[in-house]
Amino acid sequence: MTWIKPSFLWMMYRCGWGSKDGQETVLAIEISREGFAWALEHACLAHYEPGLHSDRATWKRQLKLSPARVQWDPERDLHLQALPHRSLQLGLTGEAARRYADEWTVPITDITPLARAIQDHVRDGDLTAARRLLPEEHSYPVPEGGLDHVRR
Repeated sequence: MTWIKPSFLWMMYRCGWGSKDGQETVLAIEISREGFAWALEHACLAHYEPGLHSDRATWKRQLKLSPARVQWDPERDLHLQALPHRSLQLGLTGEAARRYADEWTVPITDITPLARAIQDHVRDGDLTAARRLLPEEHSYPVPEGGLDHVRR
């Protein structure tokens, strides 16, 4: 399984600003909007949620058959502390992972120097300079009810 983490600061939390063992390079991988929409449409929530799923067994079957799964993790601030709202993480396997690698990936950019520069500003206490360097992130437009099958 491979994971799409659309939030820059959540990714920095996950990789420790590119300092965790085996995660020293931070890549920004852009994918097509069509690919992301397909993955969301074919996703199952990564955990059982009473009220959303009729029962645990049905959820397990959906999860096993789904080429994508959604989990919602706490968003992070510049100090990588949890915020009260969550960011989507999208896991891909099977057909979705193949499409991601073969069809959806547009450019791949090494953003390790950017991650380290932002971390240096945070470490020096210059949060204004750090914020200026953050990649611009936008809310993803989803049609009404488009995420009902993967909401918490």
